[in-house]
Amino acid sequence: MRNPLPVPLPQAGEGGTDFAGLVAQAQRVRAHAIRMATNGGCFLGASLSCTDLIVYLYDRVLRVTPQTLADPQRDYLLLSKGHDVPALYGTLAERGYFPLERLANHLSIDDHMYWHPNRAIPGVEFHSGSLGHLLSVGMGIAMDIKLRGGPSRVFVIVGDGELDEGSMWEAALVAGAKQLDNLTVIVDRNGFQANVATESLIPLEPLADKLAAFGFAVADVDGHSFPALAEAFGALPRKAGKPTAIIARTVRNKGLPSLENKAERWFVDLTADEVKMLLAELASADGSASAVLTSQPLVVR
Repeated sequence: MRNPLPVPLPQAGEGGTDFAGLVAQAQRVRAHAIRMATNGGCFLGASLSCTDLIVYLYDRVLRVTPQTLADPQRDYLLLSKGHDVPALYGTLAERGYFPLERLANHLSIDDHMYWHPNRAIPGVEFHSGSLGHLLSVGMGIAMDIKLRGGPSRVFVIVGDGELDEGSMWEAALVAGAKQLDNLTVIVDRNGFQANVATESLIPLEPLADKLAAFGFAVADVDGHSFPALAEAFGALPRKAGKPTAIIARTVRNKGLPSLENKAERWFVDLTADEVKMLLAELASADGSASAVLTSQPLVVR
């Protein structure tokens, strides 16, 4: 029998069509990520592309709170593209899973807050970093929930470049075959992997058709539009007996026009002055405070 908890699980969909609070929250999370991109740096580009997705999921979709992390009937979020973790850290801090001040410990040897998710951080369900694994983990959790007859749902955020991993498609094949309609996969389709465009390396399109062929009910949406996300997540599962795949079309380094879609700025290690410039650019509604970075980009190919 489920142990009683002091705080009930929230109901999905609370908040209606008022998205102003979400916009402000996403802005704060992006600012947190920028501040984490110094003294060792972080994968800022992908963190900013998936910020709106993570903020929306925690605010409007997931049935989980800081007080219900041990509830077996909670929803699960797995960040398979673990290098996006600054966006997850920032969102968890904004929602009270741990103090905001702890974000300043990023890359400190005195904390567990580093480049990839760590379960020592409250709210992180599973470690990730090596790409291609958490869809299998999420599929296993979803199957266990089905076998137990539980109400929980599993959400897995994956990268588009991560879909080059064969293990992703193996998990997708099983999820479709087992009719895991309590599983939702969200593809952060920002069009890049490291400093290379996905379509110039191993083309993924037509991605929606491929996922549908593996048994998924697919939605293809603007990943930065809260109304579009509300429609996509509004009725889950999208089709009974099928796992859901939501392809979220996003922009790398979203919110920073001077860096948006720049392949070489996938990872940054900013100077203190660059942090100030980017925070000013983020805050300028018209993009007039455009930053010029002098720190060296990271190129792997």
